[in-house]
Amino acid sequence: MQAIPRLLRAAAILVAASLAPPLRATPAATHPAIPVVPESWTSLPVEGEEIDSLALWSSGNDHAWLIATAKRGQRLLVFDADSGVRIGASGGPGDGPGQFRRPNGVAVAGDLLFVVERDGHRVQVLHLPDFAVLGDFGGNELQVPYGIWVETSAPGTLTAYVTDSFMADFAAGKLPPRERLAERVKRYQVSVDASGHLQSRYLGAFGDTGDAGALRMVESIAGDPAHGRLLIAEEDKRVGSTLREYSIDGRYLGRNLPPFEDDAEGVVLWPCGTDSGYWIAVDQVEPTRFRVFDRATLAPVGSFTGTRTALTDGVALQLQATARFPHGALFAQDRDQAVSAFDLRDIAHRLRLAPACLK
Repeated sequence: MQAIPRLLRAAAILVAASLAPPLRATPAATHPAIPVVPESWTSLPVEGEEIDSLALWSSGNDHAWLIATAKRGQRLLVFDADSGVRIGASGGPGDGPGQFRRPNGVAVAGDLLFVVERDGHRVQVLHLPDFAVLGDFGGNELQVPYGIWVETSAPGTLTAYVTDSFMADFAAGKLPPRERLAERVKRYQVSVDASGHLQSRYLGAFGDTGDAGALRMVESIAGDPAHGRLLIAEEDKRVGSTLREYSIDGRYLGRNLPPFEDDAEGVVLWPCGTDSGYWIAVDQVEPTRFRVFDRATLAPVGSFTGTRTALTDGVALQLQATARFPHGALFAQDRDQAVSAFDLRDIAHRLRLAPACLK
């Protein structure tokens, strides 16, 4: 795999590269009522790659990788999560194992990396840290897949939820027939056997077909098994972009979050204890507005912007303590070409969130 030599070479220059100044710009104007949380770092830009979604992986020590999908580059980019230095890459254009056709959604479960390919119509599963390909699934069902969330709450069992935003006319944004919206999210049971081979089973699709709960244009998805809840981003601004609440088993629960100003994009759970904490969701404006909701009630509790991070797609949350982020961090894609980090301690203090969320 190309990732290994790149990562090894990058390790040799990591210290020197970390001295490079982070990308900075004149702070964008923000709404006076919205608090500003300064970024801890913003990575140097990677031009022409079109970064989208983010996931975190740790070997179990105090160090973590931030893995980003590059849609136009058709590969994965790897950043040091403490410094923002880019330390490697994996993949390239193609249909073979470890190659990608417009990778979009990405998720990590243990040492397994799930990569959704919009134009490859599949999900590849790779082993970390070597990026060895274990197999793929979804090729028989997925049409235009985007986002993914992997449930890990049941011991020994993984359930992957993959959003599928196929259209009657993709270029024109023409929706499929209403009854086809029942196929917006596909579910798969996934495991790896003792010999390292991927096993998968299609569990079916779901999606409401009523006016209030339909998923017309869908990408981001995340779940909270403790509350039996999925939050799924509806991006069709013709009906009002928002997050819709579904049950873990795929039933629309009759509630939508307040409308977003622009696209509802990345969404991530910040758990604090067994069933308390917060949801953080992206409102894709400039600068990006990060909306925060109570985990249990979904009531809005505040929002914030960074000083420069804008037009965000994917986000990822790190709860593990590291040298740079002893209380964890929120990572966000910035303008399709960089990633930014926010210290969770800064977010909690600025929004006066529960002290229990700072471990």
